Amino acid sequence: EKIETSNQAAHDQLEKVFIQLVFMSTIYSLQRRFLSLIPRMDAIPNVDIDPSGVFKYILIHLKSKSDGAEKFVVRGYADCPYHADVLDKFGSQRNITVMCTGGGRIKHDPAAKSLFVYGYSMGFGQADHEETVRVLRSEFKDYKVDYSNDGY
Repeated sequence: EKIETSNQAAHDQLEKVFIQLVFMSTIYSLQRRFLSLIPRMDAIPNVDIDPSGVFKYILIHLKSKSDGAEKFVVRGYADCPYHADVLDKFGSQRNITVMCTGGGRIKHDPAAKSLFVYGYSMGFGQADHEETVRVLRSEFKDYKVDYSNDGY
């Protein structure tokens, strides 16, 4: 009878441990799934611009709602007649605050390996061209990247 009681106690203890392991495994799995839904700031490209030509661009400030990480990104496309269209094309990002800080134009000459940033946006105002150039240089390391605060 004593052996049966100790076997039952061991069985009960193992059952409790098993239930705890299953519970913890489920929590871990749900946590991983949830975290995979949150976009990581480093997964968003710093620059997405057309491969050549003159086009409107915007400078966007991103801030993660989960960890407070921040960065600027540059977007510019010839098929967008207005700066607001460029922002619409970028869209919203889950768990990230998206703020257009201004715009302008970019002249992209891949043959000369040059980018020239200038002008302003009627709707968003002039972007910080120095910041724009800093972001562009991070992706176009072998390019000459300059700016001017003049022009439209």
